[in-house]
Amino acid sequence: MVNPVNRWREAEHVAAYLDAADGIPHRQEGETVVLELVGENPRRVLDLGTGDGRLMGLVRLAHPGCRGVAVDFSPSMLGAARARFVDDPAVEVIEHDLDHTLPAQWGHFDVVISSFAIHHVVDPRKHTLFAEVFERLEPGGLFVNLEHVSSPTDELHVEFLQALGTDPADDDLSNKLMGVEPQLTWLRQVGFTDVDCFWKWRELALLAGRRPAG
Repeated sequence: MVNPVNRWREAEHVAAYLDAADGIPHRQEGETVVLELVGENPRRVLDLGTGDGRLMGLVRLAHPGCRGVAVDFSPSMLGAARARFVDDPAVEVIEHDLDHTLPAQWGHFDVVISSFAIHHVVDPRKHTLFAEVFERLEPGGLFVNLEHVSSPTDELHVEFLQALGTDPADDDLSNKLMGVEPQLTWLRQVGFTDVDCFWKWRELALLAGRRPAG
């Protein structure tokens, strides 16, 4: 049975993560590839599980003409994201739990991004969420998910935690990790094309696919 724990409503847990976020090894490499994939001149971008708005902020810096919708369910993260974008009317920060259906009233987007968020929902919800993302994309639109994935062995998982400086006893119970290949398969099943893992370092991976333009 999948552990249903999700600690991201806890202010202390969020604060500890934000303090360590800049020190996550190779994170900026993954973010650089995200920006490369986003391409030129996206008009509307949706950020699922925006956290403090870090990735949306990078997209806005690269594409100041785009408009963004940044969603999260954590009160502390929402506060941090709203503080980041307080002077940026082009970004709307919305409270939304990824366990629930993506609202149709948000409209459609050229790009949907996510960074280290979707692994907090259970596996069946990951699958349905991919399908909902597909429906929220414009034809030709892109889904880019910088994600925490599972290692193929327990030994490699422990090595990953050690690379982060994390004691295995302090492993985050909120994580519901899944391997790369099953997620790529699910993306293809719901209709995405050009699906691939575009970057990976241990348990950090960048998965992406495009809604067909036709």
